[in-house]
Amino acid sequence: MEQAALTRTGIVRPVIDMDYLTGLLRRLLEIPSPTGYTDQIVHFCGDELHRLGIPFELTRRGAIRADLAGRQYSPDRAVVAHLDTLGAQVKMLKANGRLEVVPIGTWSARFAEGARCTVYTDKGSYRGTILPLKASGHTFNEEIDTQPVAWTNLEIRVDARCETLAELQFHGFNVGDFVAIDPQAEFDASGFINSRHLDDKAGVAVIFAAAKAVLDAKLPLPVDCHLLLTISEEVGSGASSVLHKDVAEMVTIDNGTTAMGQNSREFGVTVAMADSTGPFDYHLTHKLLSLCQQHEIEHQRDVFRYYRCDSAAAIEAGNDIRTALVCFGIDSSHGYERIHTDSLRSLAELIALYMQSDVAIPRDRVGMGPMGAFPWQPTTPAKVEE
Repeated sequence: MEQAALTRTGIVRPVIDMDYLTGLLRRLLEIPSPTGYTDQIVHFCGDELHRLGIPFELTRRGAIRADLAGRQYSPDRAVVAHLDTLGAQVKMLKANGRLEVVPIGTWSARFAEGARCTVYTDKGSYRGTILPLKASGHTFNEEIDTQPVAWTNLEIRVDARCETLAELQFHGFNVGDFVAIDPQAEFDASGFINSRHLDDKAGVAVIFAAAKAVLDAKLPLPVDCHLLLTISEEVGSGASSVLHKDVAEMVTIDNGTTAMGQNSREFGVTVAMADSTGPFDYHLTHKLLSLCQQHEIEHQRDVFRYYRCDSAAAIEAGNDIRTALVCFGIDSSHGYERIHTDSLRSLAELIALYMQSDVAIPRDRVGMGPMGAFPWQPTTPAKVEE
């Protein structure tokens, strides 16, 4: 394996083990984890943290806070990604032996049509397919193309002998059963990865790979860095329950949409300047931009209109912390998604560099206190060389 390189800033740019990153991502994608049904993936991540020798704790519901020790414990920092994914839940048992469903998280019924899935009942799991109510062209002719795209126009055809409500009940189906959507993951030799649920299992793999790189190279950290893995980001609560008061700054890892009208790309790192909840912290965001510039990490900036992440939940819960969002570029977010390993490598390198850097604002060791060394934002007119 290549050796870590000492940069001109004195921070070591460690080599990211991409075989480890992509291998871990494959395994994460194989574990169903719709919001509310995340215990299995929490156990998996706990086992992996234990294997790497990283101590960790769990909240009551299973959010993980792992700890990489630094020279001082406060003010410390956190890096966060979420384990939960989109999914569905049984809304009603139907007289025709099929299941009415509602979404978990925000995603279009258009991307649910035709998906293979697993329904988890109290008695065990069943396989099935999410279909539109009018699925057969031989029966409904052109109506299969004209029925509205809506969750109320979908149902699950379960792979069990169920033609009536009574037969559904006999097999153990109930209102509220969780539905996990198959990822259908494909890892191409060109570096493209196509799958559902890359949001945010790719971010989880990036955190593990960055931490492993730091540990393998035995790199000292200036302050404690907490690795946070949350379990309810897709429904809005995110990192609100797993923080503690010493965390002064938190960087969220999630997806950056490469759609029309956005500046994100499937390559390099996308640094978000704002999302639907408002601007991210000026100083922490510019620190990350500076790390990209100093260490020649390909990057771009973006603003997201219809997006919220773990940072929003943390702020709304009353945490007085600086937050930022860095992203791997993703096409067709919350659908059948695509990313590239180039972006994952760049993002893992940035996180490993960030872990080694000093805190953005030293005064942040004080929560409430005097003005002291409170920072300034630039206000003077820019000077352009002719």
